[in-house]
Amino acid sequence: MRCRSLIGAIVVAALMIPIGAQAADDAKYPDWKGAWARFVVRGLGGQPSFDQTKPWGFGQEAPLTAEYRKVLEASLADQAKGGQGNFVGHARCLPAGMPLMMIAFRPLEFVVTPETTYVLIGGSDHYRRIFTDGRDFPKDLEAAYSGYSVGKWIDQDGDGRYDLLEVETRNFKGPRNLEATGLPLHRDNETVVKERFQLDKANKDTLLNEITVIDNAFTRPWTITKRYIRETDKVLWKEDECGENNNHILIGRDNYFLSADGYLMPTRKGQKPPDTRYFK
Repeated sequence: MRCRSLIGAIVVAALMIPIGAQAADDAKYPDWKGAWARFVVRGLGGQPSFDQTKPWGFGQEAPLTAEYRKVLEASLADQAKGGQGNFVGHARCLPAGMPLMMIAFRPLEFVVTPETTYVLIGGSDHYRRIFTDGRDFPKDLEAAYSGYSVGKWIDQDGDGRYDLLEVETRNFKGPRNLEATGLPLHRDNETVVKERFQLDKANKDTLLNEITVIDNAFTRPWTITKRYIRETDKVLWKEDECGENNNHILIGRDNYFLSADGYLMPTRKGQKPPDTRYFK
């Protein structure tokens, strides 16, 4: 009987240790549970802009170099004629990549663990990983649209609970843009994106993401702050597959549109039909 009691006490103690340790770990991190929707500024037309507080295109007042101002001008001119301009990726269902993937076209979900914070996005950008286990940027890593993100949790007020996540993201491939106007990033893909995530001190249901983009298409680093609003009602996560019912057809370097009756349509005035040399 004495041995059974001793064994039972050891088992109970062993079970309690990891449970208590996990609870202590959970208490260190902020509550980011739920769905985080994009903050919408009334009166701003068009699709979501990179800086939520300003109109898209040149209204963003991005610090573009002279060369990349011309890229944006050409993009807007082509879109006015029905083309895709510099924003060709979405028609091909390519990932938007960083930092456009954080625009929250649909609500974001954050899954926080001690080693990694996951951002679940959906659509062509499925998710991103932010590593918080103390690692550095690896060498000779294959480039990605979302890049490679390394983060660090910070307890700003010393109360024993983290309230700020600082992130740096590098190692990109393209094409990537900042919004649907084709607001450009440099073709060299040497972009560095720095982020500071924290809950608004005045409203726990508002998540702030201060984003600084360092890119050779800009004359200086560009900093904006995005706001995400926590949806408090029951969230219905919807499936979204870009390739499903996508009427954009890319043939060579030309983009066409598939009509309701199944025929190719031009997207620009005077656009030539695709080359049919292999059809006899």
